[in-house]
Amino acid sequence: ELAQRIIPRATWEDIVLPEDALRQLKEIAAQVAGRQKVYEEWGFGRKLSKGKGISALFSGPSGTGKTMAAEVLANHLKLDLYRVDLAGVVSKYIGETEKNLRRVFDAAEESGAILFFDEADALFGKRSEVKDSHDRYANIEVNYLLQRMEDYRGLAILATNRRSALDQAFLRRLRFLVDLPMPDIRNRKMIWQKVFPKEASVDGLEYDNLARMEISGGNIRNIALNAAFLAASERMPIGMNHIVPAARREYAKITKMITESEFGRYYGMVRN
Repeated sequence: ELAQRIIPRATWEDIVLPEDALRQLKEIAAQVAGRQKVYEEWGFGRKLSKGKGISALFSGPSGTGKTMAAEVLANHLKLDLYRVDLAGVVSKYIGETEKNLRRVFDAAEESGAILFFDEADALFGKRSEVKDSHDRYANIEVNYLLQRMEDYRGLAILATNRRSALDQAFLRRLRFLVDLPMPDIRNRKMIWQKVFPKEASVDGLEYDNLARMEISGGNIRNIALNAAFLAASERMPIGMNHIVPAARREYAKITKMITESEFGRYYGMVRN
């Protein structure tokens, strides 16, 4: 009840990220795959008393691909992936958070699954100043999680929308810090081009115009899916006349202002 299994469907072909972030993901995959050789065959494990676990932080705004990145790694490495909502694991009762974390890690140790801890800022925070016993105990909880991540024989990933809210002292104990920013116009165009399955019927999509929308990959996927349902209900291929109203709904949902610079010649249509 503390972890949800995710069936990884995304591959390297599906994810669109800046070059450095993509390179770091491939380094993470290489370290997980090469643990046996480096630690056992090459003897590095005998020189390390701790810190053999591979830990990473994925940070970036909502919808920028943190969960997808974890899926890509799980798919590539052929490992199970479990999402742990830290907001649900953290307890106000003393000692309960560690018990919950211990249950998660103990269960995962048997399979070497990838653990994906979402909402990391629920537990982490700027706690360098200990003002009361609650802050002091929160530090104990954070240190316990980091210790288990360092000792875990698989890959443990933390995800947060607000890296600035995490204490630098804790971040230094993680092996990888991967920043997943909002996509630029070039990457947005690539996401639009990849978001429609090969089986989907599309007609006249203007990818250069679509890329002008300053939104995340998650928003793009929502728009594409809603546009597909609109098109299916009309028994037509997916076109700009389906994308634009779907985009209007998505912008309203995320309370983002509709601007002429983003919608160009479709601005009048989306304003009506």
